[in-house]
Amino acid sequence: MTQHTLTPRRLGALALAGVAALSLAGCAGANPAGGNGGGNGGGDEPAAISAVDIIAPADPGGGWDQTARAVSQALTEESLVSSAPVSNIGGAGGTVGLAALATESDPNTLMVTGSVMVGAVETNASAVRIEDMTPIARLTEEPLVVVVPADSPYDSMQDFLDAWVEAGSDMAVTGGSAGGIDHVLAGMLLTGGGVEAADIPSSLNYIANSGGGEALTLLLGGQVDAGISGVGEFAQQIEAGELKALAVTSAEPAELLPDAPTLVDEGIDITLTNWRGLLAPGDISDDERAALENLVTELHDSEAWTEVLTTNGWTDAFLVGDEFASFLTEDIATTQETLATIGLIE
Repeated sequence: MTQHTLTPRRLGALALAGVAALSLAGCAGANPAGGNGGGNGGGDEPAAISAVDIIAPADPGGGWDQTARAVSQALTEESLVSSAPVSNIGGAGGTVGLAALATESDPNTLMVTGSVMVGAVETNASAVRIEDMTPIARLTEEPLVVVVPADSPYDSMQDFLDAWVEAGSDMAVTGGSAGGIDHVLAGMLLTGGGVEAADIPSSLNYIANSGGGEALTLLLGGQVDAGISGVGEFAQQIEAGELKALAVTSAEPAELLPDAPTLVDEGIDITLTNWRGLLAPGDISDDERAALENLVTELHDSEAWTEVLTTNGWTDAFLVGDEFASFLTEDIATTQETLATIGLIE
């Protein structure tokens, strides 16, 4: 079994955690109330929110877009808000959407975020960082799946990995945005297969996409050898026999793909899940932040959201407010270390 353990740099992670914790703690500034559900002037309960805008920081068809539209549908279906329109602002692993959120004047704006964005901020050296925003909640986590076209000669993950290590950059692999969790997994797999971290950039021919639909087109068109994405994005094509699932990245079989082995089953000691959550603009007031946290908590507790989780095979990973902020601090530090270890950043 290939053991692959990534340990954050102690001093660097501690320093980053301290800085990020201060940034996250100070996200909710004391700005005047604005938008549809402004502050309540210091009352016991924040004002209810009548409508909310949702940003999917990716093109239609991918996991962020699916999450944004699921949140919108559940919010309106449960009459938690009167409207929750979704806007797609794709590009650069979500950092284009992140920059748009930074200039958003309506405090009742929620943007989907997740593991992909954490990595993309680092690899794109984004001027706007997640720490500059207001963390609202982590919603879900989902395993990834490695797939190949139906006519691929590879029927197991180990066979594919052996061929991939041998072929190097001649093997094209597609997934989400550069530096995101799909890209990270690709690097981890090659490292686990014996490729030196310093050789990953030259060995890895990774075709990045801003939406799951683009990756699917490349796979079905035979333009790439394999793809990596969340299980929900490829499950339908796997069931239809258009793609083959080589392995999933969860510790246990994925609910949507119960017949697919895990990487651990294949002798590759890697587990990795893709979390998704919600951010708000960085300069909202404490009352505005509390109102959004209350709204998202009501969403999480609703029957409509429970059905969303079941339908999409998403795992409930709910954290709200300060708990989510603490999780983000740790995830940013670990992601920086992971990206450096596999040679994607210095």
